Amino acid sequence: MSTGVRVHRDAGVLTHAESLRAAYVDAFSAPPWREDEARAAEFVSRLSADVRRPGFTAAIAVRDGEVVGFATAWTTPALFPTDRCCPQVAAGLGGDRTADWLCGAREVDGLAVRPTAHGTGLADRLLDAVTADAPDGRAWLLTSVRNGRAMAFHRRRGWTQATHPSPGGKGIVVFLGPHHPARSLAPLPL
Repeated sequence: MSTGVRVHRDAGVLTHAESLRAAYVDAFSAPPWREDEARAAEFVSRLSADVRRPGFTAAIAVRDGEVVGFATAWTTPALFPTDRCCPQVAAGLGGDRTADWLCGAREVDGLAVRPTAHGTGLADRLLDAVTADAPDGRAWLLTSVRNGRAMAFHRRRGWTQATHPSPGGKGIVVFLGPHHPARSLAPLPL
């Protein structure tokens, strides 16, 4: 039972929209995310706009005809966005580091693996697929401080935690990719 990963860099990924929605629900319905069908529909709706972003890259994993995981990424614009979690990111890093470290870098927006594929190395392959050609190795992502599984995964993969919200809080954590030139500049936790 082989799992293939295919990379998309354009609107062709939208032909898989329904399968991606279903994988999104499976991957994000459990804690800490607790995403529902409405949030999955928002993801698919956003994807229609995301495919037009500079540097858009998606990786889709299929096993026996079923989407079992995906990752999406793009180039963070020179003017750092102010929607979704971006204000928290900018507050955690500060304006200068946000601009220097994140703008122009490959931003991993989503990494989802169905529970049936956990522990298979699929998340590694998907993350590699969307960050392999990151400009100058500059890749970043965020996750919830409450998602211990994701935080441990990224650390094992050599990603460096760049923000340190309260572990008991509900904040987000920014990680810099293993080849990001600013990794050594990231502050250590208190």
